[in-house]
Amino acid sequence: MPDISVLPVSSIYIAVNAFIMLALAYLVVRARQANAKAGGTLTEPRDNRIRAHANNVEYVPMALLLMVAIELSGGAGWLLHGMGIVLTVSRIAHGYGRGKSSDASNGRFYGTLGTWAVFAVGILALLYYIVF
Repeated sequence: MPDISVLPVSSIYIAVNAFIMLALAYLVVRARQANAKAGGTLTEPRDNRIRAHANNVEYVPMALLLMVAIELSGGAGWLLHGMGIVLTVSRIAHGYGRGKSSDASNGRFYGTLGTWAVFAVGILALLYYIVF
């Protein structure tokens, strides 16, 4: 059995956010099946699911890489858990808001804001741990 004690905090959020990505991918496949298209784009509102999934794919990997780098640099557990919780809740909110409509929504707004906050904190924290 592999030893995950090297990255105990990041591993939690990698697994949880991978599950969110899988759930969003499942919704895309279901929408394509309902529309009888094997690939490509879908018509409204089903293509909202594709954008929700694509947006998740655009942001989550880099956020998780920031967390891994911070953890490997000796980052504080409270910081990593804070980043992981905000990232996870933000991606759920964004996915829900974007999956329902292409219009502006609280889910999309707060999901984006939270994700960007994780990026900003992660960038600053990583630079701090690298320099000091």
